[in-house]
Amino acid sequence: MIKNLAKLIDVKSIVTLILTVVFAVLSLKGNISPEQFQTVFTVVISFYFGTQYQKNRPE
Repeated sequence: MIKNLAKLIDVKSIVTLILTVVFAVLSLKGNISPEQFQTVFTVVISFYFGTQYQKNRPE
């Protein structure tokens, strides 16, 4: 469990989580439209999981 927690505290994870929270708050406040939130969130999450997949992919 500690190993999994240590993986969460990597820079990409922190940036992804912060960006998700910021865009969620902006969307809830009405500063950005839900479509804009969905676009940005999809790009960020796709990038995050894509890089995680490439890192863990056997060669």
